[in-house]
Amino acid sequence: MASRPNNPADTIAAIATAPGRGGIGVVRISGPGLAGFAARLTGKWPQARRATVADFLAADGSAIDQGLLLYFPAPHSFTGEDVVELQGHGGPVVMRELLARCRELGARLAEPGEFTKRAFLNDKLDLAQAEAVADLIDASTAQAARSALRSLSGEFSRQVHALVEQLTNLRMLVEATLDFPEEEIDLLRDTDTEQRLEQLCLALTELRGRARQGSLLRSGLTVVLAGLPNVGKSSLLNRLAGEERAIVTEIAGTTRDALKETIQIEGIPLHIIDTAGLRDTADQIERMGIERTWQEIAKADVVLQIVDARAGITPADCAIAARLPAGIERIIIENKCDLAQTAVARFEAQGQIHLRLSAKTGAGMPLLHDELLRVAGWIGHGEDAILARERHLDALTEASAHLEAATGNLERLELAAEELRLAQNALTAITGEFTADDLLGVIFSRFCIGK
Repeated sequence: MASRPNNPADTIAAIATAPGRGGIGVVRISGPGLAGFAARLTGKWPQARRATVADFLAADGSAIDQGLLLYFPAPHSFTGEDVVELQGHGGPVVMRELLARCRELGARLAEPGEFTKRAFLNDKLDLAQAEAVADLIDASTAQAARSALRSLSGEFSRQVHALVEQLTNLRMLVEATLDFPEEEIDLLRDTDTEQRLEQLCLALTELRGRARQGSLLRSGLTVVLAGLPNVGKSSLLNRLAGEERAIVTEIAGTTRDALKETIQIEGIPLHIIDTAGLRDTADQIERMGIERTWQEIAKADVVLQIVDARAGITPADCAIAARLPAGIERIIIENKCDLAQTAVARFEAQGQIHLRLSAKTGAGMPLLHDELLRVAGWIGHGEDAILARERHLDALTEASAHLEAATGNLERLELAAEELRLAQNALTAITGEFTADDLLGVIFSRFCIGK
């Protein structure tokens, strides 16, 4: 592993609990030689890894608060430095006074994410694990929290390290062949290098798939409801949301602007957007709503094109479909099957998936749930998803491209060796073995203060 710079020898402090009032508030301190710091603050010499009841003292010796003192000497702490935690009463005034007292004793206010950054710089966490700390805090669903915890425990990092180890062995074989071209033994053929490279590509593809699933837990799937007026878009939004979020009337053009609602299906956040009905109109406000509809469609991951099951696919519906951007997944929802007196169904026609359901009664909604999970690629893959970030996906994609290039250049070993080296650099950037300092600044600046 590449060496990391040592932390500056200063002491940092921050309130580690959320703003506002609470039963307990925590001030966290990290730095060198904190046993004496704690003694000046409490009048007691701290015992390692043992909770001690103590008064937290002001400069004049008066008590600011009473609570628990915890001391974790280096290197056996979260940051790898001495760490002190003051667990007091969670009032904002008390917390601010405790923090001010720490600053009087020589600590400075910690920057966002600085505790976790120090843990990374002191080899307590790799970069993927450090990012998982923030992901666990920010998790919006139980599934996202479980995936973040798996990454924090090192599962994602172990997968990456396994790929790097295989890649390192391949590089050794290729470069050994380059270094000893006069040898009669063909190292690449005898060691099945081509097959090993193919297996490595497959393993990387599998990891990319798991990472893509995890990225959905972070950002969710954007689903736009589109179609002619009065086909039941707002009713479908209400049914998906489980409550009356949109006004539903028999009057065409009731919805004038996009209405957004976030729901969860099996832990996947879905951002459902109800839009204005698409039609020619002289109403200026309705035209503005229709323009916004097309703007939302352009940003969608999937478009549910709603049609009236009684009328079927009309020329106007076909005109809407023709205007949809290429590459956006489209599912045709034949709504109002109860009024059309047709059965709930999923079928394909001319290569296009149709779902026949009733937003009003809820008949057929499980079919829609399953179809959205299919579009997300979630069915059968949810439990092993990795809560990946955009930079992780970019690195995995870059590594995959270099491995493919290496496969195509096995007859030109110099080029293959360079592609393998670039693939390894891309993978090690995930765990932070080779990471630019400016990227570290961006990553940790997005953490909350106190972490």
